[in-house]
Amino acid sequence: MSRKPIVAYQGIAGAYSHLACTNALPDHEPMPCQSFEDMLAAVQEGEADRAMVPVENSVAGRVADIHHLLPESGLFIVGEYFQRVNHMLLGLPGTRLDELKEVRAHPQGLAQCRKLIKRLGLKRVNHADNAGAAHEVAALGDKSVAAIASSLAAGIYGLEILEDSVEDAEHNTTRFLVMARQGVMPPVANGPCITTMVFQVRSVPAALYKALGGFATNGINLTKLESYIIDGSFSAAQFYIDAEGHQDDPAMQNALDELRFFCPKGKVRILGTYPASPFRTGGGEREA
Repeated sequence: MSRKPIVAYQGIAGAYSHLACTNALPDHEPMPCQSFEDMLAAVQEGEADRAMVPVENSVAGRVADIHHLLPESGLFIVGEYFQRVNHMLLGLPGTRLDELKEVRAHPQGLAQCRKLIKRLGLKRVNHADNAGAAHEVAALGDKSVAAIASSLAAGIYGLEILEDSVEDAEHNTTRFLVMARQGVMPPVANGPCITTMVFQVRSVPAALYKALGGFATNGINLTKLESYIIDGSFSAAQFYIDAEGHQDDPAMQNALDELRFFCPKGKVRILGTYPASPFRTGGGEREA
């Protein structure tokens, strides 16, 4: 019998990445990994079929380090998924709110729930991750200690949801990229697509302006453009782009030709063309 496909994620059981795996790829078995490097290596080495990679959050911004790892991984983006982050205040079963004295979570989780923490007058205790904080609270057996984590973590660690949706910002959402060893190219006329690429430009004045001109003249919308330092040099940068469109569309081909003209040879790399999530147009999510 063939094994069930596996999707790797960074974190422990109950993490929001775990929740994204169960929602986006319900036919896959989630596999926890200690680090982003371990998660990507699991796919590279064939231990997992997919990786669920968080790249940005609507509140916290870009996920640190991940854009350095994506081009080096040799993997391809085959989908995207937007996971709504609903923070829950978790405690031991039967705990009353007036019994709580401290709350544990990742620093970002704590920062995203300031109003709740202030209202209850709780001491903030930083933890490496939210799901780990939930695990720790369950193991402590102390009703004065709570955690901020997902509803999935509550079920896994036997905790009670004392208050739900306790985050300050209702739009708190994390975008994930689904990555695989082989690219999966959707048909050109099969609906909206996103093409993601990284590139370096020649070190001459207005090089970036000229390189991006092809997208403008060909009517291609860029939904994301970021730069980051490479090779430890403050004079060399790599750029990351999400562009609306299929890489085989004539307009995209023209834009890519112009981009390559202003970049050193071999310094434009397409990481994947994949279906655009309905979340982008307010249509809800889909299975990636």
